[in-house]
Amino acid sequence: MSQTSSRDGHASPDADESHSPAPITVMLSSRLMVLANLLKRGAILRYKRLAGLSSVEFGLVASLGRRPPMSVARLAEAVGQDKGQISRALAELVSRKLIAKSANPKDSREVLVSLTAAGLVAHDAIVEGAQDRNRQLLEQLSKDEFETLLAQIDRLTATAERMLEAEKTRR
Repeated sequence: MSQTSSRDGHASPDADESHSPAPITVMLSSRLMVLANLLKRGAILRYKRLAGLSSVEFGLVASLGRRPPMSVARLAEAVGQDKGQISRALAELVSRKLIAKSANPKDSREVLVSLTAAGLVAHDAIVEGAQDRNRQLLEQLSKDEFETLLAQIDRLTATAERMLEAEKTRR
């Protein structure tokens, strides 16, 4: 690496070399994480604006959707968090009358959650916003490019799942 002297006489890397990307940032996985994070940040801002929901709350409302009531444990699994992590968000959504809780008629120890009428309005705003964001993201791709992209994502996802399982067994 070539160096130049700064005004204080200490050696410093050349500007061109110091501004080159870190090797990990050009890797596919890093680029996909950047894309996913940008999409998530935009979604969080949109759903906060449209429905007044935090990221955890919109995940819960979106997962409940227009489905029958589901257990808190199943909802936690659907959003990829444990029951403790979502309990505060559920309590907030119940207090805002977006979610209703009830006992499972088949097992009174189990709590079921479902969207209220107001929750369905919030859900529909989320779906409409997601469809709009998806359209904006993909409008620059042709049908063939889109189909190719989905096929490649499916292949990469399957490989990533295998890699995750391999890591789990290396403990």
